[in-house]
Order: sequence, then C-alpha cells, then structure tokens
Amino acid sequence: MTRRAARLTFTLMMVAGLAACGGGQTQQAAGAPQQRESTIWDLFSNRQNPNNAVAVNRYLWNASLEVLNFLPIQTVDPFTGVIVTGYGTPPGGGRSYRATVMVTDPALDARSLKVSLEGAGGSAVAADTVRAVEDAILTRARQMRVRDGNL
Repeated sequence: MTRRAARLTFTLMMVAGLAACGGGQTQQAAGAPQQRESTIWDLFSNRQNPNNAVAVNRYLWNASLEVLNFLPIQTVDPFTGVIVTGYGTPPGGGRSYRATVMVTDPALDARSLKVSLEGAGGSAVAADTVRAVEDAILTRARQMRVRDGNL
C-alpha cells in the first residue's frame, strides 16, 4: 500500500510540475508584438548581447591605448571607460605628461571622449595640446573602424 501511495504521489507531482511549465497561451491582437513572460530562470540566464555588454566604444578605447602607448598604464576599467596613466614623455618631446581618458558612450563621437592631461608636478597643460591628443585618438579610432569595414 505505501509503495502504491508513493507512486501516486510521484505521478501527481510530475503532472503538476509539467502543468506549471506549460503556461497558458493567450490570444493577442493581430500585429501586436508578442511579449515573453519572465520566469525565475531569467535571473540565471545572460541574454545580453556580449558585444553590447560594455558601454564604451571599442574603437575609442583601443585608439586611446594605442595613441598613449608611451605612457605607463596605472588603471584601466573597460566597464566604466576610464584609463589612468602614469607620467611619461612622448617620443620627441621633452616634457612629461600623465593622462586620464574617459570614454563615456558606445558611439564613435567626439562627445564620447574626454581627455585630461597633467604636466610634471601637477602643472597645467595647454588646451591646444589636449585637443591635439583628442584629435589623434579620434582619427585613429576612425581609421580602425574603416579598417574593420563597419561604416
């Protein structure tokens, strides 16, 4: 008798489990977008496009690292888009600089790039120098994008 009750209980649990998985189908108006209901399992799935998981432009990011390759890297965080370098002297230059670069947007746009330069000892750097570095990074990023064929 107990074996029979155990089988019956097991069968009822399986039927109830399968019924819970089925979910009811509802009719939608013609042309209406079909929406999927979320379940507890959505918490464990990663449905994000891996190319969009990082919210910075990869061309600006890579171009920044390439243009400022003469500076020693102190901190990089691709998730926030921040690159912090130590002091270094550019090729053919006599003054040392340190840079902080922030890529704020996934768009390849000048507004997505913010560069801050600091001279040795914390001295200010001319705005033309900062603009020249930004232009060099933007130009290199565009070249990389053209090379990849993503126009």
